[in-house]
Amino acid sequence: MVDMTQPATAFYRPPAPDETALRFGRLARLREEMARADTPAVVLFDPHNVRYATGARNMLPYQLRNPARYIFVPLEGPVTLFEFEGAEHLEADNPTIDEIRPAHFVAYVARGPLLGLAAERWAAEIADLMAEHCPGERRIGVERIDSQAMHCLRGNGLDVVDAGEPVERARAVKTPEEIACSWRSIACVQEGEWTLREAIRPGITENQLWSILYQHVIANDGDYIETRLLNSGEKTNPWYQETGDKVIGEGELIAHDTDVIGPHGYYADFSRTFLCGDRPATEAQKTVYKLACEQIHHNIELIKPGKTFKELTEAGWKIPDAYYKRRYYLMMHGTGLTGEYPYIVNEAVYDGERNYDGVVVPNMTLCVESFIGHEDGGEGVKLEQQVVVTETGYELMSTFPFEADLLGREI
Repeated sequence: MVDMTQPATAFYRPPAPDETALRFGRLARLREEMARADTPAVVLFDPHNVRYATGARNMLPYQLRNPARYIFVPLEGPVTLFEFEGAEHLEADNPTIDEIRPAHFVAYVARGPLLGLAAERWAAEIADLMAEHCPGERRIGVERIDSQAMHCLRGNGLDVVDAGEPVERARAVKTPEEIACSWRSIACVQEGEWTLREAIRPGITENQLWSILYQHVIANDGDYIETRLLNSGEKTNPWYQETGDKVIGEGELIAHDTDVIGPHGYYADFSRTFLCGDRPATEAQKTVYKLACEQIHHNIELIKPGKTFKELTEAGWKIPDAYYKRRYYLMMHGTGLTGEYPYIVNEAVYDGERNYDGVVVPNMTLCVESFIGHEDGGEGVKLEQQVVVTETGYELMSTFPFEADLLGREI
């Protein structure tokens, strides 16, 4: 455990990895999973997936809602980036990209009544690439595209499948360079969390406090924060109430989930709950905090390579009845460039309809979740730890300290 008297620079940060090795390593992982899924080519629109396959980064939050930039990745052969018009120069020296073309922006906002024509042109160009680089193949993985474009792609004789399977399975197992990126990102965000914690005082608003971390993230070449999950007092239970202009009061709990897309594009995802001011914690506050700590530490110790998701769920910490209704439904989840496969759930039935099974393997990075809030109300506690799976167990990545005053002892 990190002592709160230590400087923020105490958080472990390895040297930056070789960028070329990082990019080619991820591309190789993607192609390995494409081959396993019998998918000769994929077209990727999600900007996180574009970045995963090539390292190319451009207007990432904008691209989340606009299909204005995408890549074509064949199992063998050249990778083509379709870049946002006017930005083609940005990736001119990218070693993983063999060709850059202007993108067809297939969305009504950009094409209006000409959307159908744009879809036809988009599909024809993709079909030409398939014929050139995947001769004789018809199966192509696609994600996030207008329904007319999908229809046109099928009209060009291609069998369209979801690209999600090979992409998620590729991203789930990290290369050594990716693990270094994760360590560097989480070090940055823990330093920001330290600054946030030091700024806690009665009278500050949730928005003002949350913005301290955001400023730190942007100043250190991070991308953005996925959620607005810093809540205080009565807003801590139930969970998922967004950060707002509520004034934080003396003696209130402050629950915070980082959810940061940090440096190198890697997710730093841990949660902590703090106590505002100098007033001693109440017994109710200590109770929910200790229960959340018990859940987190019990479930982390279950992590070993070779364990199935179902085995982890079945061995998981049993949530007391009074807290079950407002539980965090995930026991743990993958993390990399964002939250990723797998999702491993709390106390679920594996019935083949909703919850899937799988196996934990080395070099997965996982986040172990807990939220404890009584169904009758009162404050709640959010805690979460990020780990990397090793050959024999796990290594803790999120070393930000827990609150001794709430716990009654140190962990």
